Amino acid sequence: MFDFLRVLLRQGRRTLAFPGGAVELPERFRGLPVLDVNDCGAPQPLPSLLPSATSDGRPAIDVGACLFTPEEAACTAAGRVAYSRDYRLASSTRDGLIATSGEIERAQSLDAAARRLFGRSLRLRSVVAGSCGGCEAELVALGNVVFDLGRFGVQFVASPRHADGIVITGAFSRNMQGALAATYEATPPPRIVIAVGACAIAGGPFHGSSEVGHEALTGVPIDLYVPGCPPHPLTMLDGLLRLLGRLPAERTAQHV
Repeated sequence: MFDFLRVLLRQGRRTLAFPGGAVELPERFRGLPVLDVNDCGAPQPLPSLLPSATSDGRPAIDVGACLFTPEEAACTAAGRVAYSRDYRLASSTRDGLIATSGEIERAQSLDAAARRLFGRSLRLRSVVAGSCGGCEAELVALGNVVFDLGRFGVQFVASPRHADGIVITGAFSRNMQGALAATYEATPPPRIVIAVGACAIAGGPFHGSSEVGHEALTGVPIDLYVPGCPPHPLTMLDGLLRLLGRLPAERTAQHV
C-alpha cells in the first residue's frame, strides 16, 4: 500500500488542465487543414472528398470529409492543402465545416433551456454504425486519467433509455441502420445527436459505396459534428464543452 502511494506521489498530477492549460500534441499530429488558393501546379489525386467549393464557386475544403492522411497534404484543383496544429475542429453545422478564406465555424452552444438540462450532467450512448474502431478508441481515451471527461459531468452509459443523447461513429452500414434508428427512438427527448469522425460525417473512405447510406439520418437533427479520422480526444472535448456553453463560440483562423 505504501509503495502504491509513493508511486502516485512520484507521478504527480496527470490530468490535463483543460480548458486553459498547456496542450502538448505529438509531432505527427495533423490538425485543421489549411488551403492555399495560389496555383501550385498539377493537381494530385486524393483519397477523400477534401477539395470543395461554396455555392458561389469559391474554392474551399471540406474538413468534415478530411481523412487527415499525408496524401491529402498536396496540390489539388482548389489549391495546396497543408495541416495546421489546431485541434479545434468541431462545428454545430455541416456547412460550418466547409472552410473558405482560412476559417471554419466552431460549435455553437445549445439554447438556454438545453443548457439547463445538460450543462452539468450529460449522459451519452455510443452507436457504432459500421466503423474500423479508431473513433471508438479515441472516445474510450476520453475516460482515462489524462482527459477525464467525467470531471465535466459527461459520461457514456450502456442503455439509450438512460441517455440524454447518442454519439454516432462509422459509415452507416446497411446492417446497422435499423439499430441506429432503434437507439435514437429509445433515447428520450429532448436528445442530443453527435456525429464523430469522417465516416459518420461524410462517409469517409466508403463514400459512394452501395453498402453505406447517410439517408439513415434523414429527419435526425445533428447537434455537433466532430471531424477526424479518427478525431483527437481534445477535438471531441473542445466540441462538447462549446456545445454545453463552457467555451465561447467563435470562428477560428487556420494557422500552420
